[in-house]
Amino acid sequence: MAHRAGSADLPLHGGRVPLWLADRMTRLGAVIAEAIVHHYGRDEFLRRLAHPFWFQSFGSVMGMDWHSSGITTSVIGALKRGLEPLSDELGVHVCGGRGKHSRKTPDELVAIGQRVGFDGLALASLSRLVAKVDSAAVQDGFDLYLHGFIVTDDGRWAVVQQGMNDASRTARRYHWLSEGLKSFVDEPHAAIDGIDQGEIVNLTDRRADRSRSGQLELLQSLGPDGLARKLAELEVKPRKRAASSDPRQLSLPHLVMPAHHDVRASDVLAPRLHASLTAAANRGPADFAELLLVPGVGARTVRALAMVAEVVHGAPYRFTDPARFSFAHGGKDRHPFPVPLRVYDETINVMKAAVQKARLGRDDILAAVKRLDDEARRVERSAAGPPLADLVAEERRLSHSFGGRIVFGWEAPREALADVRTPHRPPARRQDSRV
Repeated sequence: MAHRAGSADLPLHGGRVPLWLADRMTRLGAVIAEAIVHHYGRDEFLRRLAHPFWFQSFGSVMGMDWHSSGITTSVIGALKRGLEPLSDELGVHVCGGRGKHSRKTPDELVAIGQRVGFDGLALASLSRLVAKVDSAAVQDGFDLYLHGFIVTDDGRWAVVQQGMNDASRTARRYHWLSEGLKSFVDEPHAAIDGIDQGEIVNLTDRRADRSRSGQLELLQSLGPDGLARKLAELEVKPRKRAASSDPRQLSLPHLVMPAHHDVRASDVLAPRLHASLTAAANRGPADFAELLLVPGVGARTVRALAMVAEVVHGAPYRFTDPARFSFAHGGKDRHPFPVPLRVYDETINVMKAAVQKARLGRDDILAAVKRLDDEARRVERSAAGPPLADLVAEERRLSHSFGGRIVFGWEAPREALADVRTPHRPPARRQDSRV
């Protein structure tokens, strides 16, 4: 796996995740992680977390704002809460988090190491070094505020950390993976997500090897005072801009998360979306007959399961349009539609039952979920369906019957809405709308 997988533009959003969504993200995130570990092992789960496109899609399928920087914080938080009770069984531990939680990462690693047997002190040093590289060796205008360290019982790890640029209102996410890592100063990243800020100082680029060596030589020969004098001399001289001709910098995948909140046709690969819907229609009656007996919700849940199935089983190239996965459970900001809580809860229940049976050696439900993904790939070239705008309009029309909810409250019945953009806000439920 290449250390640097690409870059992305993430709009910087404030606010907090509502309690009702945070709880569901915790449960769905944990059960998806369990399914991946069951099928593919812990190392593959770390690889997924180190893939910026998959990570964004993972957050989208859980009902977060599909394009924003908030996905990073909410996904790391959900995994930390959801996997902690399962850590002894899965052998996966999530440390760190945002702000003050990031500074507790070394202590958490030491404590886990003492319990499971890896060298926690060494990993604590690695955690500090990773943060230093992205805050000092890569000077790109983003100040780190989140550091998530995911480690397995055998000492393999992935790091997801994020910085913000207040001036541009953007965030940059950095992904690290221990697998195949040979150097912390020579292109160590699994990926970097963030908006193009023009020229940056990146001392981790392999082309900077002479610069790193030269800096050490200058420090030894001139000392700090001599370096300061030389810098003052250079700053008054005109500087010539050196152009980069390295073709690798042009071939990296670049995930662009736009500033607009609504999901547009340009944000989604329609054939893949229609393939998921077709797969649900084709496989649902055979594999989820009991679920489909639930009035009004069953068929819709199978559609959500088809997208969850792709998050569990999909190849890396399948996640170039993270917005598509928001069609599983909507978004807390009503884009593309309110979070359908009844559908969301059924998705969690089906996946939880599947994983519990798999622990006992019965893979029938997990196999049925995988067949949804297999079917979607089979029909992708021939699948067709209504325009994206029509799909969104239909979801919003049925939102009340699905238990639709956003940060401001519950979705009212269609006939009660004078304007479809105005949600229903029952006073009795507002006290838990934000955490």
